[in-house]
Amino acid sequence: MRRELVLGLPLLLLACGPIPVQQAERQCFERARLAQQPRGEIAAGVGSGGRAAGRIKLEVSSDFIMGRDPSAVYDSCVYQKSGQPPSRPLYSFPEWKG
Repeated sequence: MRRELVLGLPLLLLACGPIPVQQAERQCFERARLAQQPRGEIAAGVGSGGRAAGRIKLEVSSDFIMGRDPSAVYDSCVYQKSGQPPSRPLYSFPEWKG
């Protein structure tokens, strides 16, 4: 039992290690978008039996509720995940519409 634990421990520690900056930037971009405003969708329809169906999905982040700046959320997220600052600011992404 101890032998497996000793051999498996380095693998667990690798899973907690930093990720490349570009990967962290991609992951943190969505978090920054949710800090800017909530996201959601509404769906409605009628089945073949005439039965109505609906769905509502709403994503609200604690960063939005706390009023945090999306750029600051992005910067700190990238640093936490990669151990390095972002290679470019959030507002330089063409997908960002601040």
